[in-house]
Amino acid sequence: MPNSFHETAANAVQARARIRHHIYETPLIPARKTGQASNTKVLFKAENFQLTGSFKLRGALSKVSAQATSGGRLITASSGNHGIGAAFASQALSKDLTVVLPETVMPAKLEKIGSFGVEVILHGAETGLAEQHAQQLAASGAYTYISPYNDADIVAGQGTIGLEILEQCEHVDNVFISMGGGGLISGIGSVIKAFSPRTKIYGVAALNSKALAASLAVGRVVETDHLPTLAEAVAGGIDEDTITLPLAGSVVDHVVECDEAEIVVALKTLAFDENMIVEGSAALALAGFQKVARELTGQTSVILLCGANVDQGVVRRTIYGV
Repeated sequence: MPNSFHETAANAVQARARIRHHIYETPLIPARKTGQASNTKVLFKAENFQLTGSFKLRGALSKVSAQATSGGRLITASSGNHGIGAAFASQALSKDLTVVLPETVMPAKLEKIGSFGVEVILHGAETGLAEQHAQQLAASGAYTYISPYNDADIVAGQGTIGLEILEQCEHVDNVFISMGGGGLISGIGSVIKAFSPRTKIYGVAALNSKALAASLAVGRVVETDHLPTLAEAVAGGIDEDTITLPLAGSVVDHVVECDEAEIVVALKTLAFDENMIVEGSAALALAGFQKVARELTGQTSVILLCGANVDQGVVRRTIYGV
């Protein structure tokens, strides 16, 4: 049986003890301009400043340090950020690792993963296909598979962000979190609901790739089209045996869906109003907030900026039009 959110929150406390000396406790930064028009207090949880440029380091370190993967070569799949985190963790904890990436991975992420000395395999046009290939290779018995999100230790590691948020801010009304495979929102949401049940969790999905949002709507795993999206780090499907769907279903209060134009506006807002360059998947969380901001007058909202491993060419074209 999948863990309850209370069990996941307890696991996050344990994970934090294992990983805290390997990560950066990221700041909770007051917005410079965002929220002013709607009289809403906005804080950014800046995982874009994490050591590997993304929250994924937390889950990877949690899994690799949990002893369940001791012995043998590890294999995982990623659109980039989990691969970077897992590569960092494998080097820090002296583990052998293979990372399967989609052929569309951003060059900067590919270069970063390779810099940790891990084996890299390119396979498939999107992350879901890369995950399937990694699972097939693991089924041969030559590897131990690490899911980017569908793993209790991974989810617990991401949940350590929630512990920090609650320590850094005495009163949080809402937390906005981008949704991909569900590990991030399940982990943070579990911690928030366990220790601050009145806080609302907003899951934000990209319309072009919204498998988790569609699955939450019907209470079971469904497949959706996966079109190109600026929020490429949250693109792809979810496993049939996912632990994140029931967890997310128990902690997510509202789902907001955003199109590509809304993500672009959020990227520009973060660049020009907040002086931060982030990934499209981080801007997605802000785009979700912007859609409902006027409903949150007088409240305190935390927006999770999940990463900043950007493709410079994409940033220039999207933000500056060059």
